[in-house]
Amino acid sequence: MNAKSLLAVVVRVACSLVFAGIFYTGWMAVAIAAFKAGIESIAVRVILWLCAPVVTGAGFAVGVALFELLPGARRSKFVDIYKWSLIGCVVGAGAVFPFGPMLVVFGMLVLGTVSVTLRESVRLKRA
Repeated sequence: MNAKSLLAVVVRVACSLVFAGIFYTGWMAVAIAAFKAGIESIAVRVILWLCAPVVTGAGFAVGVALFELLPGARRSKFVDIYKWSLIGCVVGAGAVFPFGPMLVVFGMLVLGTVSVTLRESVRLKRA
């Protein structure tokens, strides 16, 4: 791995992390508004909490996919990017949820970043 390839991986991962944060912030705005509106339905609360890793994983994937729009960048199918980030976010959220649902963001961002980094490393070795 040369310095240029390593820099490309770092930039892709950083871009994905930024978009994951943006997407999570959007999810959080919707969820907080719903919770403050007095939604008492347990089904709505469960659905909102289950959407957190899905939305955050999409943010990670969008960050990588947008970076791939640059000229000369390698292209991937969105679903191939998304499955890596979704798995990382789901595992991260699941690992941290027992300590408090408001802490899932930390698990999702850490393991989502790890999963995107692993994906980029695997793709770099295959190239």
